[in-house]
Amino acid sequence: VQLVESGGGLVQAGGSLRLSCAASGTGFGFNAVDWYRQAPGKRRELFASITFDSNVYYIDSVKGRFTITRDNAENTVYLQMNSLEPGDTAVYFCHAQIHYYDFWGQGTRVTVSS
Repeated sequence: VQLVESGGGLVQAGGSLRLSCAASGTGFGFNAVDWYRQAPGKRRELFASITFDSNVYYIDSVKGRFTITRDNAENTVYLQMNSLEPGDTAVYFCHAQIHYYDFWGQGTRVTVSS
């Protein structure tokens, strides 16, 4: 399984971006998919997850601004990010644990200017 993120870029504060995470090979299957991010000098943090049947989890700092969705037929998970803040600047990674193995994408950089 390979995970490929896309959609990052530079945006002004208050703007929006939509990230995608596409799974090749056997795809995500029935597994949950997570979004992590790593800001400069900080640890990688889990901030959103979605199960196969679209139960979602968010950390408080992104609730109401970010929305995670998935298209199981297309093996793609999306992250709609609105009202972006400079504190959202990070490299964003998708992750899935499939058959007890951890799979990560290569990351996509999001930079929010003030």
